[in-house]
Amino acid sequence: MSNINPLLTLEVVELRDRLASGAVRAVEYVEACLARIAEIEPQVQAWAWLDSDHAIAQARALDARRQSGAPIGPLHGLPVGLKDVIDTAKIPTENGTVLDKGRVPEEDAVLVSRLKAAGAIIMGKTVSTELAFMHPSKTRNPHNPDHTPGGSSAGSAAAVAAAMVPLAVGTQTGGSVIRPASFCGVVGFKPTFGAIARTGVLSQSPSLDTIGVFANSITGAAMVAESLFGYDAGDPATEPSPTPRLVDVAKSDPLVTPMFAFVRPPQFDEVADKETIMAFREITEMLGDQCFEAPLPKAFEDANALRARINFAEMAKDYYGYEKRGRDHLSPEILEAIDKGNDVKARDYLAALDWRKVLNAGLDEVFNRCDAIITPAATGPAPANHQTTGNPIFNGLWTFCGTPAVTIPLLWSEGGMPMGVQLVGRIGDDARLMRTANWLKSHLSSQENA
Repeated sequence: MSNINPLLTLEVVELRDRLASGAVRAVEYVEACLARIAEIEPQVQAWAWLDSDHAIAQARALDARRQSGAPIGPLHGLPVGLKDVIDTAKIPTENGTVLDKGRVPEEDAVLVSRLKAAGAIIMGKTVSTELAFMHPSKTRNPHNPDHTPGGSSAGSAAAVAAAMVPLAVGTQTGGSVIRPASFCGVVGFKPTFGAIARTGVLSQSPSLDTIGVFANSITGAAMVAESLFGYDAGDPATEPSPTPRLVDVAKSDPLVTPMFAFVRPPQFDEVADKETIMAFREITEMLGDQCFEAPLPKAFEDANALRARINFAEMAKDYYGYEKRGRDHLSPEILEAIDKGNDVKARDYLAALDWRKVLNAGLDEVFNRCDAIITPAATGPAPANHQTTGNPIFNGLWTFCGTPAVTIPLLWSEGGMPMGVQLVGRIGDDARLMRTANWLKSHLSSQENA
């Protein structure tokens, strides 16, 4: 990153302010992004579709709008990468599978319409793993191409990490936002379930699918998410409610010093690597009296199995069309999940859904004593293996419960790979979670520099 254009290193909110004032033109910034992509895309391979002329045309139109004195949106001139499971009108959306090769939607997904209304530039489509599941994609980790970027939002995380774009959107059904963000060393934010409408996005598991965002800062993630929050009649997971002031709250100082509950997720002792265990021991020691360990009740031990049962059963239903059209073209990972889903009994599926309320009642007892749960974002740094997207076991619990989660790139492995610290908040407390994350980042940075 030493030879990178200084524009591409700007924090997102500062960049937004410069674009809004005209200190930086949208065309100037998009050209810098395109130059960066041309330089490193052959190594990173983050893009499924990119058209330079289309991106520059959007930037010129936005520059002209600002110069005319017309109102501009809160994301004016900011390029955004969209995971290739999110419909974009007249732009290919192939869902990471040859079975959708050449598919071009006629309408934008609701979140794409909201991005455009906010003044964002749709830079292109980022690589998704096949049907947003576990089969690895072509994308490489920008920090070391021998390592996986994670999945399924591989291209979105890698594009932000490589400074190709300041913002990207992905999806999470297990750990597909938080894990790749941790592996690639960027901020990943998975909001409360149902906060962002999924209409026009590939449906894998409607009880779990959640839209998430990537950015180079916590406030940047809050900014793009705030523009996407809101009710949509086409998505029954959304509800009419006021949009939280994510950016203003994230930038504000807490009234009192935040309290953290360190949670060892299920199977922590079995799957967390030594670097993760040591790093979180150091973090909790640095937080001192502001952190306590909160053991989860025994019921949480089955949470990942329950989440998988729901995921597979709903995937078998939602992906039936793909299976019927071309089972021979689906990966072993997809086929195994579909076959498991076909074997799930209705009784067991419905019982698994009931556990979400039970688990959240248990989490309420923890949240009554803290501002946020602190826990690993992944079992360790990105594996040096392109045959895997990594283990999502430390993410699935929070996706199942529907709680907001954010990962912050605060740690580095001995091998020079980033490792994320995951914070989890109570359902609906997205703004408070982002403020707590900002405080933690500043606090740990000041402790290290002291």
